[in-house]
Amino acid sequence: MTSAQALPDTRGLDFLRAIIEGKLPAPPIAETLAFRGFSVEEGLAVFECEPSEFHYNPIGMVHGGLAATLLDSAMACAVHSMLPAGAGYTTVEMKINFVRPMTAASGVVRAEGKVIQVGQTLATAEGRLTDKRGKLCAFATETCLILRAKGK
Repeated sequence: MTSAQALPDTRGLDFLRAIIEGKLPAPPIAETLAFRGFSVEEGLAVFECEPSEFHYNPIGMVHGGLAATLLDSAMACAVHSMLPAGAGYTTVEMKINFVRPMTAASGVVRAEGKVIQVGQTLATAEGRLTDKRGKLCAFATETCLILRAKGK
């Protein structure tokens, strides 16, 4: 909750950079699934993860939930990078297409989220997840609801 407590006083881009630089702790989901924020700039966020057997589903591939979580994180953080201090977001819709399976042999995968548009109440973003060879594993689009403090 340390990071969440800093949110009201920090604009989105600065908040995300503080997490990537280790000045604020990463969210617990990143530790649970062993992924990390790699880079962030205005309208763009990149996450990385090295899939391993603990990510596997019963049929011997990485569970699609990992790809979905990485893409949701990248796209939503791209949106967050555009928000002023005190504003937040929540994902209201995500559409994902799985192109190829991931395994431990996929190496480090990279999820890149880019803002399409940010309005007063809704924002949209797109994302791509690629393996160590740059091969597309999944792509997605997302809509986020912008949460602003009353009067701002």
